[in-house]
Amino acid sequence: MNKLTGKIVLIETSPHMSMVDIDVDGDVFSSIVLETPASASYLKQGGNVTLLFKETEVSIGKNLIGLISLRNRFRATIKHLEISDILTKVFLDYKAKGIVSIISTRSARKLALTAGDEVEWLVKTNEVSLRAGG
Repeated sequence: MNKLTGKIVLIETSPHMSMVDIDVDGDVFSSIVLETPASASYLKQGGNVTLLFKETEVSIGKNLIGLISLRNRFRATIKHLEISDILTKVFLDYKAKGIVSIISTRSARKLALTAGDEVEWLVKTNEVSLRAGG
């Protein structure tokens, strides 16, 4: 499980869910949670949270251009790869923090991923869970 800590900078709320923006070292992540400030006391602007997301939910891109619907799109460097027949584990250096992605080995080969490559990693807002505190 990938974990990052940050501070809530914005909360948009509907009756049963919230879109939460979290500052992590100057980058803004977004998460959709099925809670509101009224139902979850940790949802408050300026509050510290831990972001959690599975390795299998982290996509990797190279030379991406244009707009896409994924809000969580950040640059990183590949530290190393663990390649097996079907899956490849990609270890990323994101602002001196480790992020791990598990993608198909076919995709890793198609992207010609190697250690030292600059890539973008992406994760959908609905795949980022929040936990109170840092």
